[in-house]
Amino acid sequence: MTKKAKFSLSSLKFDQQKLIPAIIQDYKTGEVLMMAYMNKESLRRTLKSGRTCFWSRSRQEYWVKGGTSGNYQYVKSVSYDCDMDALLVKVRQVGVACHTGNRSCFYRKIK
Repeated sequence: MTKKAKFSLSSLKFDQQKLIPAIIQDYKTGEVLMMAYMNKESLRRTLKSGRTCFWSRSRQEYWVKGGTSGNYQYVKSVSYDCDMDALLVKVRQVGVACHTGNRSCFYRKIK
């Protein structure tokens, strides 16, 4: 059963630092590319520009994925989970997603 509710940014449950985790996924393959944090403003910027914008907890600043590397993420859809405390952002990835040069940040496995 799927319920459609009217969406409002204020309905999302941001944490104590006013952040919400965003899982970034390739819209065609379903591959999980990365996880980063957004606040209300970075989510607004993402929705307006069509490119992912995040909040850097370490640098305390906004950053657009690909702004320095050219490895942009073009947003295809944004969904939120049933608890409204996490986002799923499906993107068209240009280049790699990880700063290490790997396509995905999830390239290491626990053995």
